[in-house]
Amino acid sequence: MARKDVGTWLLILVAMVFVTVVLGGLTRLTGSGLSMVDWQPITGWLPPASDAQWQAVFDLYKTSPQYHEVNFDITVDGFKSIFWLEYIHRLWGRIIGVVFIVPFGYFTLRGRITGRLVPRIGILFVLGALQGVIGWLMVASGLENAPEVSQYALAAHLGAALLIYAYMLWEGLSLWRPDGFAPVAPEHKALATATTWVLALIALTMIAGAFVAGTHAGFIYNTFPLMEGGLYPDGSFRDGIAPFVDPGTVQFDHRLLAESTFVAVIVLWLRARKRLPEGPARLAYDAMGTMVLIQFTLGIATLLSVVAIPLASLHQAGAFILFTLTMAARHWLRGAAPLPERPKPLEREPFLEYKSANSKGS
Repeated sequence: MARKDVGTWLLILVAMVFVTVVLGGLTRLTGSGLSMVDWQPITGWLPPASDAQWQAVFDLYKTSPQYHEVNFDITVDGFKSIFWLEYIHRLWGRIIGVVFIVPFGYFTLRGRITGRLVPRIGILFVLGALQGVIGWLMVASGLENAPEVSQYALAAHLGAALLIYAYMLWEGLSLWRPDGFAPVAPEHKALATATTWVLALIALTMIAGAFVAGTHAGFIYNTFPLMEGGLYPDGSFRDGIAPFVDPGTVQFDHRLLAESTFVAVIVLWLRARKRLPEGPARLAYDAMGTMVLIQFTLGIATLLSVVAIPLASLHQAGAFILFTLTMAARHWLRGAAPLPERPKPLEREPFLEYKSANSKGS
């Protein structure tokens, strides 16, 4: 029970990180991420309360490139509409910190986190603090010369969130499940290896999506399956254009990875259905296969809609759901039973075959 309590706590944190990712995507899509031009990780809990405080925060925003180049005609009331989403995003991150630190102290004092579990969970604290720094560096990159954050910082921010998410999910499932530390049966090791590679491909596709967002590559070539009549955009892969800078090339890379991920997940799904008996592992693979169909459809719809905010937000959330289901499927291979052996056909005894042949001849 003590181990399961710790696992439940980690899985709650996983859900909270998922909400953070969705909020972060919305701040990006609505242009709210650059509305707060200072970082107060310890004291920045409370929002402006009076007109004077709102005016002071608004005056700080007026020093940003986004105000001068994009929102130069915005009023204080208009500023509030973009401020609140970024504030909620940062506040939620702080709440996650509290939900991590307080139970961690409680479980440690009660002796429920001991031995190897202490450094393994301590790593999460370091990763969480590092993620806060990366997030601020990302915002700061859009406060210098242009009202755009660096696509490299955006990809690093998403990558760090994905790393924390995956680490907590795996540890949480290991502690929460009764057979969470059971070995994978020899019959399933090939399937486990294939699932790990597919997980890596999903993660790579998600990082490529961050570059699409950072370069606004989703607003061009809004056709599918071809890119304005071609397999790849004109000018790509020539003249030394960096694959992380040119929007057309960035979108092509994400498309190619997404299509490869779709095929890989479908193949993995079909393979798992042949090798797994009824049970949680097979159910997880079925959910994974269903989700990749939904996610691929959301990606196409987001592209064709020229990045409509509801569809784009669902597409980002769908990527994390697909990653979650694939990791859960990989984890549930621990302790999964192999398929029962098929009964061998009964062999007829030679004497009976001889007797049957003689009886026909007579």
